[in-house]
Formats: sequence, C-alpha cells, structure tokens
Amino acid sequence: MGSSVRKGRAVLPAEQAARPSREQPHRAATEDYHHEAQNANNGQAITACCKNKDKDLQFKIQAYIDKNTVMIFSNTACSLSAKVKELFKSMSIPYCSLELDQTEDGQKLQDVLYELTMETSVPIVFVQQKQIGDYDKTLKAHKEGKIQKLLETKGHDHMQDSYDYDLIVIGGGSGGLAASKEAAKYGKKVMVLDYVTPTPQGTRWVKHSWETMTEAVQNYIGSLNWGYRVSLREKKVTYENAFGEFVGPHTIKATNNKGKEKFYTAEKFLIATGERPRYLGVPGDKEYCITSDDLFSLPYCPGKTLVVGASYVALECAGFLAGLGLDVTVMVRSILLRGFDQEMANKIGEHMEEHGVKFVKEFVPIKVEQIEEGTPGKLKVIAQSTDGREIIEGEYNTVLVAVGRDACTRTIGLDRVGVKINERSGKIPVSDEEQTNVPYIYAIGDVLEGKLELTPVAIQAGRLLAQRLYAGATLKCDYVNVPTTVFTPLEYGACGFSEETALEKFGEENIEVYHSYFWPLEWTVPSRDNNKCYAKIICNIQDNERVIGFHVLGPNAGEVTQGFSAAIKCGLTKAQLDNTIGIHPVCAEIFTTLSVTKRSGGNILQSGC
Repeated sequence: MGSSVRKGRAVLPAEQAARPSREQPHRAATEDYHHEAQNANNGQAITACCKNKDKDLQFKIQAYIDKNTVMIFSNTACSLSAKVKELFKSMSIPYCSLELDQTEDGQKLQDVLYELTMETSVPIVFVQQKQIGDYDKTLKAHKEGKIQKLLETKGHDHMQDSYDYDLIVIGGGSGGLAASKEAAKYGKKVMVLDYVTPTPQGTRWVKHSWETMTEAVQNYIGSLNWGYRVSLREKKVTYENAFGEFVGPHTIKATNNKGKEKFYTAEKFLIATGERPRYLGVPGDKEYCITSDDLFSLPYCPGKTLVVGASYVALECAGFLAGLGLDVTVMVRSILLRGFDQEMANKIGEHMEEHGVKFVKEFVPIKVEQIEEGTPGKLKVIAQSTDGREIIEGEYNTVLVAVGRDACTRTIGLDRVGVKINERSGKIPVSDEEQTNVPYIYAIGDVLEGKLELTPVAIQAGRLLAQRLYAGATLKCDYVNVPTTVFTPLEYGACGFSEETALEKFGEENIEVYHSYFWPLEWTVPSRDNNKCYAKIICNIQDNERVIGFHVLGPNAGEVTQGFSAAIKCGLTKAQLDNTIGIHPVCAEIFTTLSVTKRSGGNILQSGC
C-alpha cells in the first residue's frame, strides 16, 4: 500500500527520503519535496488509496506529526477532543492541535488522515511520532504509563532541537521586536525577518530631503532603525533583511532583495508584519497620490494639498501642513476619527476649520489626473458625493491619501498553514493570549482584529507574550485602558471607553458623564480660543462611579492623559478625583473640579483661568 500504519506509526510513501534534516530545512508541499518522494519510489505513482489524494495534504499531515512531540488532530465541536487536550494539560505536557473544522481543506485532511491511521474519528493523537489513537486509546495509554515512557525515552524536549529557532518573528513591527528581545532574554534562539516593500512612489522610509526639516526627519528615522538593529544584535537576536513566507508547518522561506531564498524552521512563530497605507482604488491614485509613508521623503514642499480621509493620520498630516502655512483641504467620506469619541472628534474638526483647514464633507475622489508636471506639479481631482448626485473638481499640487491601512498578511503564506484571517480586512483573529487558530503561530500589533493600532500597545503585548511563552508568566495585555493621543493642532488625549461605547455597553442609566470647558492660562492674555478646550470623564454608577472613560482636548493633552491613565488602571473613582488637590494654574487641574453632569444640562462655559 502507498500509505500504511507500521508499528503504531503513520508512514507516508518514501518517508525516509522525504524527511528533512537540519542541513536541509523542511520544505513541506513544495515541488522539490514532491520530486524527492517520487524518485524514492523509482518514479512509480502513489498507489492504492493514495492514488486520488492530494499529496500536499499527506506531506502536511506528516510534517505536523514529525515536528511535534505531541500532535493532536481534533475538532472544536468534539467533546472528546477537548477532553484529550485537558488530559495533556493536566500532565503539563505541551501539545500542538490542528482543528480540522477550522482549517482550510479540513475535510480533505480528515479523509487522508483516516486512511493513514485507520482511525474513524477524532481526536487522533501522536506522541513522539508514535500513533496512540483516539481518546479511549490515549486515556488507556496514559493509565498504563506508555505516554510518559515515550516522552522519557527520547527526552521531553528532544523535538525542539530539530528546529532551527525557538521563535521566528515575521515582520519588524514594534511588538515583534519587543517580543524577540524579551524571548532572547530567556535564552531562546530567535530570528527576525523584516522587509519593507517600497511604496508606489518608491519610498523605503530611509532616504531623504525636503529641505532641512525633512532631512532631519530622515536622519532621525535612520537613527531609530540603526538603534533597533544594534539592540537586536546585543540581545543575540538574528536579524535578516528578508521577506518571510510560510511554506509548510513550522517552516518558512526567507527571500532577500536579490531573490536569494533560505528555509528555516521554528517551534513557534510570531506575525508582526503591521499595516501599509490603503489606496483609493480609483484611476490615478497610485500614479499621482502619496501617503503618510511618502510625506517626509518628498524632495519638495507639497504646496496646496488635498488630504483624503478622516483618520487620525489624515487629520494629523492636515494639521501639520496647515501649521507650515500651506493651503490644506480635507475630503471626508462620512465621520471624523471613526472609533474615537465622536463629541471630541467633532470639536477637533471645528477647531481645525476655524484655524484655516477646509473640509469637503460626504465626498470621495473617483479620479486623479495629472495636468501639469513639476516639483510639485498640478493634479486635478474629480470627486463624487456619497449619495452619487453631485460631481465636483478641484486642483491641487499634492494629494495625500489617508483612508486607512491594510494588514500585511495576504502574501506571507498563512493559507498554507491554516491561519484564519478576516477576508475583508486581512486582520488576524486571536485569543486573549494573541494565539491564532494554529497553536504554534501568534500575532501581535496592527494585524490583530479588533485591537488598538498603537505602537506602545504592540510593544507591551509583545513583551507579555514572550514572558508567558518562556518565563511562566500569566499576565495578558489590557486592550481597554490604553492611553492615546491624536496630535491634531489642538491635541486630544483619551483613555478607556468613548461615550458612545460606554452607553452601549453599560446602558444610559448606569453612566454619568462629568464635563467642562476650560481656558488654559497661557491663552487668556492674548484672549485666544476661549471655551475650545474641553474635558470629560465617563463614570460607571454601578461600580462606585469608577472612571471608565477619560477625554481631554487641549494643549499637551498627551502629557495630561499619561498621568491619569495610571490612576485609571488602578481603579480611579470620581470621589478620588474630587479628593485630589489640583495644581493651579494647569490644564489638568480641571479634572479635580468637575461637578456638572451632562444629565443635569448645567452650564459648563468658563470665563477665565
């Protein structure tokens, strides 16, 4: 037979010839791998029950068995699968489980698996490449001491020695770098594969010019990148400037910018590839538009600029350019700062408009044309109203697109190893421990579905992940009480829930919102922007008026928010704020004197400091 069960172990055709070694990294389901197997069979086709099966699936199954001390083929809806996993957990024995009902080609894999093992139902368990069988057989083997004997015979950790690395980080995201250094601290052998694909404008992020300012920015970015590499080297983390792509279980191909390929294996993988700016998908966008990745690499001042989008990147870029005295227009499809507190977002928009930034609302570009070359040249933008009824045209020197970012997950071979992604966004769903649906693969940072896209969050999550994996820690990343700041002309700092989310989650009757305008002392003498700065806290009435949302719009909002966020992590209540003595006269003092609730409708305008 082409595949059979020999001495309790699943064996594929030409198994010995096909099995990878340390000198020749594993290449599951590649053309060379198929070729080796066929030659070992003297060119004969796979026979009997394997004749009509996909050979890739056979090699995939065998690779899982070969590369894991304990391998469990299971089903998420199967109670016996859950029980067998609990059994190994109770013995403190690490295992890898492949959920066939959650895996691409799961049914086909299951069919091939049954033919290899003659087992008729999941779970199917292998220990040290020996077939143990279903739940009953595994339980029996455990009671008879056979599982422990297998582990002791070859050594519990012997399989780890067969991998090139303990952890391979795919991508140079902040969270991945943090996790790599943390893992190395615990004596793990770690590699980082990092490669930046140039933007359509050719920007690689470290290049330079736009007079003194852009040169200084590029020098700073270059120093950061150099510092990261030095830090990795000091931690004994292997860094390779290459594009990482899964080619099979526990196996990755690294391709450098000259096209040279290398193969590596690892016990665990961490995806930290981050995101890249999304384009509009209309004629002329990639040819003539730039993104935030390109802005500080322009060899000339952008001149009259159209910023397309309403994200924090869009508003920050618009505010920065307007601050340099440039003519700036922001084109908005729907709302400002989606995902942030909308009251604060609207106040930011109002302030920017009052200070010279123009807004074109409920319009989207449908075409970008070049009408004059130059540095800068001139572009014509044709836009359509969101209801499709109106068309407008405008001329600009530069069009900056900031309509969101796409996760860099679609080209790294996740489908080959069964990692699920959100097909629309490319984001990766993970557990509360950043684990994907494939047990040995984790993800961190901006590629995560439903998590905050912030560098400090990724760094914290990466460190905590490495500590859980390699230091026996249990602390998980808190993705709710995270302080952040939008660096618009009038800064916006926030921590915790937005007002909309709090009302939805806890109910209007359980939420109290305290708020007030305030006037910074330094703005009073020139009589600047009275009643434009704003502060509010959102409290959970049912939890002793614990502060669950903190929002401030004013100068140095980030500095203010950073301090209060520590108190919020510690369970800050309204009463504790009231009992805190304020520092006069500073902006943060307002949070110690908030007394008017939204529910009361009381006056919150300020007449002075």
